[in-house]
Formats: sequence, structure tokens, C-alpha cells
Amino acid sequence: MWVFAPHVAHHAKAGQFLIVRVNDSGERIPLTISAVDGDAVRIIFMAVGKTTELLASLHAGDMIRDIAGPLGRPSELSKYGTCVVIGGGVGIASTPIIAKALKSAGNYVVGIIGARNAGLLILEDEMRACCDELFVTTDDGSKGIHGFAADVLKAELAKRHIDCVWIIGPAIMMKVTSGITLPYHVKTFVSLNPIMVDGTGMCGSCRVQVGGRTLFACVDGPEFDAHLVDFDLLMQRLRTYQPEERESMEHYHDHACSCKGER
Repeated sequence: MWVFAPHVAHHAKAGQFLIVRVNDSGERIPLTISAVDGDAVRIIFMAVGKTTELLASLHAGDMIRDIAGPLGRPSELSKYGTCVVIGGGVGIASTPIIAKALKSAGNYVVGIIGARNAGLLILEDEMRACCDELFVTTDDGSKGIHGFAADVLKAELAKRHIDCVWIIGPAIMMKVTSGITLPYHVKTFVSLNPIMVDGTGMCGSCRVQVGGRTLFACVDGPEFDAHLVDFDLLMQRLRTYQPEERESMEHYHDHACSCKGER
């Protein structure tokens, strides 16, 4: 979805995010800035909860109540040498803007994108255009390499020198994949957007343990050194609001059904 938001687009950098509120009574949700074009920013999301379903129901010309951004610290981009940018599932949305910025900084960029199946792969052509090499994986083998992004990364580390890695995707995927780079002492970043609620450091919901220190994903991140993140605690905290999320979806669907009945 491309959103006209000049105040965000004119200042956005790779790795940053924005907070979206669809309507006056809606919650605030964090979404990574996937791309910028003039006065517009692109957001990519999967409809898995009430707010993302509301977003998915919008059409061209509709209004979003408000957008705050760009928020968070930009990616630590520099001329490292050979960089690998990995996206898993909807996390692929964050990869092109980072890959392009790394390429502009003079790096050799290798992209790895993976999903459960071919139907969930996104931005393949865009990543192919901005990377020097691109590997595509699917869990079920329906497209590209049958396996996981971690498998490709492991194979590449065994045969070439890699200077820096970015991993963006589900928490368990980031945990497993970043574990591959640990024995090689390769600088590795992960993005912890999913744990955020408020996005400004006030609510405290995005507390994460990084190197034994308590930090906030929204203001200290969203990118962190993957080898210092306590992923077990992160995944536990990601489940904190699941009961409320289910209840919200039930109310939303019940209301939608009652409105259809009235018509």
C-alpha cells in the first residue's frame, strides 16, 4: 500500500518504521517503511489482526487517520564489503530499501528471501534488481530452493567471506538464522518491530534484553546486534497480548456480521 505522507517520505531512512492508526478509535501499529517514492511511503503487511484487516479493506483514495514517522534508528549502513540481506515471510517487505542503500554505499549485496510457499513470496523482482545475487527459498519447495534461508546462509558462509548480515522475519527465524553467523563472528543485525505497541518509548511494551541490558525496540532500535538479543524472552513477550488480540478480532467480525445482517 502506497500512502501519501510527505512528512515521513522526506525524512525516511532504511530500517526505520512508522506508526499507523486507521481511525479515531483504532490502535496504533508499527509497520516498517518498505520504500519511498516522492511524497509517498510504501507499507506491506499481512492481514492477521483487526487493524491489519481494516487496513486491507481500504481502497485507493481512502484516508488513514494518522501516521507518525519516521521512527527508530536507521540501519547502520556503511561500506562493509560483502553483505547479505535476508527476509522471511512478510519480513521481506523491509529488505529492498536496505539492499538498495547498501548497494549505494559500495557493497556487494547478496539477497536471500524465503517463505512457507511460493504464494507468500513477495518483492522477488525488486530484490533481484537491487542485489548482485538473489537466492529464493520455500519451506515446501514450491519455488526456488527447497529449505530455509538459514540453509542458504550456512552454505554461503562455508564458501565465501561475508562481512555483514541483516535478518528480518519471524522471531524464531531470526533466532535460528542469526545463530548460523555466530561461529563466524560476522556482524549480524535483526529488526525487532513486531514487539512494539506505542512506538515512542512511553508504554514500555517493547522491552528487550540485549547484551544483558534492558532496551526499548522503538527508540533504541528497531535494529540490534543479533548475537546479543535474548530471543527466548522476546518470543515470550510477543505472546503477551494474544488473548486481547483474539477478543478484538472476535468483536470486529461479530460487528461486521451484524452490519451485513442489517443490510
